[in-house]
Amino acid sequence: MSDKKEVLQPALWTPRPVKETIAVYADWADNYDADVSARGYRTPDRLAAALALHTPTDVAVLDFGCGTGIGGAALRRAGFGVIDGTDVTAEMLEKAAAGGIYRKTWHSSPDDMGFDDGAYAVIAAIGVVSLGAAPPQTLAPLVAKLPVGGLLALSFNGPTLEDQSYTDALETEISLGHVEVIFREHGPHLDDVDMGSDVIILRRL
Repeated sequence: MSDKKEVLQPALWTPRPVKETIAVYADWADNYDADVSARGYRTPDRLAAALALHTPTDVAVLDFGCGTGIGGAALRRAGFGVIDGTDVTAEMLEKAAAGGIYRKTWHSSPDDMGFDDGAYAVIAAIGVVSLGAAPPQTLAPLVAKLPVGGLLALSFNGPTLEDQSYTDALETEISLGHVEVIFREHGPHLDDVDMGSDVIILRRL
């Protein structure tokens, strides 16, 4: 059992400064894949499968907040062949780049996502805009990067669903007419703590 199990305890899902979040994931990079896989991390495959039902799999997909590449691997299993990845944590991104899944990767920052508006018609943000990871304020600029008709697939785990700030961020984008929800489904997230998540696919209006 990894000595980093505490990272998957509820203490992970708490608000913290961005720099502290990056430090948490930098320290976790070497053990992340083994930790989450051993504990039944189900959301990446659920999200990738849902996304494949709503867009051709030959489209280029940006795995935003790709971490070590677990999400990219799920996208590949779902049939997507052209996948790029970016992350704010250099140590996680190094693992992703070495995995052979991504066409290209780059190190982004909280202030600069590192890609042009409209560059990707499909963006996957698996567990990224969520409590303990990216703040709710990340959602609006990410939506704004999409072209009209573009898709953003994201997930809200249990603690995130209970945090009003994330719910409000999503509802604001909907109420302003920026996006519509074309898919939303609750299902398993982490088996070992019996946690669920919502997989959500938004279409840019």
